[in-house]
Amino acid sequence: MLILFVFLRRIGATAIISVSIPISVIATFTLMYFKGLTLNIMTLGGLALGAGMLVDNSIVVVESIVRNIESGMGIKDSAARGTAQVSGAITAATITTIIVFLPIVYIHGVAGELFKDQALTVAFSLLSSLVVAVLVIPMLSIKTLKARPAVTIAPEERFLNYGRFLSRVLKKRWMVIGCSALIVASAALLIPVVGNEFIPDTKTNEFSINLELPSGTELKRTARTVEEIEDITRALFGNEINMIYSVAGPVDQITSEAAAVFHDENTATVKIILKNNHRTGSRVMIDRLSRELSGTAGMDVQFVEDKSSLQSILGTGSAPVVIEVTGHNLSRLKSITREIKEKLQTNKDLFNIETTFEGGRPEIEIHIDRTRAGLYGIGIDDITTQLKNRLMGKTAGSWNNNGAKKDITIRFPESSAGELGNFYINKNGSNTLLSDISTSVKGYAPEEINRRNQKRTGMVSAYYKEGKTFNHVIGDIEEQLSSLELPADYAIGLLGDEKKRRDSFENLKFALLLSIVLVYMVLASQFESLTKPFSILLTIPLAGVGVVAIFLAAGKPLSIMAYIGIIMLAGIAVNDSIILVDTISRIRRAGNAKEPAIIKAARQRIRPIIMTSATTILALLPLTLGFGEGADLRAPMALAVIGGLVTSTILTLVVIPCVYYVLDRSE
Repeated sequence: MLILFVFLRRIGATAIISVSIPISVIATFTLMYFKGLTLNIMTLGGLALGAGMLVDNSIVVVESIVRNIESGMGIKDSAARGTAQVSGAITAATITTIIVFLPIVYIHGVAGELFKDQALTVAFSLLSSLVVAVLVIPMLSIKTLKARPAVTIAPEERFLNYGRFLSRVLKKRWMVIGCSALIVASAALLIPVVGNEFIPDTKTNEFSINLELPSGTELKRTARTVEEIEDITRALFGNEINMIYSVAGPVDQITSEAAAVFHDENTATVKIILKNNHRTGSRVMIDRLSRELSGTAGMDVQFVEDKSSLQSILGTGSAPVVIEVTGHNLSRLKSITREIKEKLQTNKDLFNIETTFEGGRPEIEIHIDRTRAGLYGIGIDDITTQLKNRLMGKTAGSWNNNGAKKDITIRFPESSAGELGNFYINKNGSNTLLSDISTSVKGYAPEEINRRNQKRTGMVSAYYKEGKTFNHVIGDIEEQLSSLELPADYAIGLLGDEKKRRDSFENLKFALLLSIVLVYMVLASQFESLTKPFSILLTIPLAGVGVVAIFLAAGKPLSIMAYIGIIMLAGIAVNDSIILVDTISRIRRAGNAKEPAIIKAARQRIRPIIMTSATTILALLPLTLGFGEGADLRAPMALAVIGGLVTSTILTLVVIPCVYYVLDRSE
């Protein structure tokens, strides 16, 4: 509001714009109610994004009314004429902003599902602000504003310096256009340097360490190992740790008799919860702990970085880098995944590299000689039943314990794996050694066997260190794997965040192109010209310069959040150009020459252009400051809009008049 008062210098005008905010908000909530939208993180984000634009239409209308009053016109005539002068421009500007959200609402994939509610909320807020600006603001102006000028300087004498500057710029219009094209091209070349990722990395407060010691390790030994890891963790990051929670031994409740054979006493989980004000990110801690524990022989360590709820919905819930190998032969898949892991271990940007074939449960496979078993009259069912009873026990009834029935299970003493062949199989009163009718082989069973399209798959997962963007890491991985020779019918593919990143970016690129086409159609119908919209659409690449510059300066890569902000810019950044070009066209229809009309329109509209851009930028600033958990996910969208608006506003006041001068052939 302070900015509005500085530019308008009228308390009444500032008050009118302030009153329009709650009216627009009430109208927005009404539309949301009828649409069935509820308040959630995305609709609230939409309200925050639309907060700055909520007053843009009212600012333009009030500024036009005030300018007519300062020219000596009456209050009622100023309200009617001022609103009529800009109603077409603000209607076109609002429609172009709303229409860019249509592709977001209807695109498929996570981007469409995630931002659908937010897009509808912003559209409703802008539609409400347009109705308030056209119908409510003129009535409030008649009741509030006074007919005396608020300043001593006549409207036609304002911004004379800008008018002289623009006059000199128009004489060198081709140089200005050429320099602008060079700036846009330079920004395009810097996009690979900025890099991109699926969703921004957020600093989580928790991560887990999953341990697996050699099979047969007793629970006491596992517990001592956990204590040692806790001591190492506290020694490295003691000041930043809030709590360490550890579980040694089986975690899941035993739900079947088969699971009762394996107690998992050699496994443990250590969960580390950091303080809210921790400085070292969880990924840095994982990297240091991984190097610290890598020298421990016989211990398999796996780190799991906890993700926020939004990341879990959008992401894979696993490591960011996932490589899938498809084929038919399980042993061949093991060999290929092992080779991929060895190659990735040479990559200094990766750590905590794991495969799905690691950590398999030890097992003993019993191969029965059916011919010899048949000679003894022993069937397969006899062997499996008696082995099950010997290893797991047999239920021999139940007993009543204070009203609760409990099973009576008869068990044999525990035996080692080497004694398995000495078991006797009883059939018709005769005992036969198991080793006489079978052979046993020790091995490891995979924890899981994955299939995709009826083909077996193996996975290699990894985390990447901070300091390098995700797409650059993926590029290095693809270069490393390009030299890998695969057998026929075997293939390698990237899943996880990379697959979602590519799919989402393809959808968002299509949405951006469609948004630009829709904006052009609206502008062509508004100005009844096929060339004038081009001078307005050039604001979009000028806004892209600011997006690249702000992300490069902040050291952050582009993500789907940033791309949503860029799509929003396709509708927001053109608003200033629409107001400027509409005013130029109106002055030209009054009989003015091209250059004087451009200078006069630019001087008239520089004040509302700066005010609307400033209010939108300031309203988005809180989203970039990192308030609350998950702020890192919302910040890129606000950063993209702020950076684009800064450059588009500045360049609109210089470049767009030159482009309009070139494209407009009428004299």
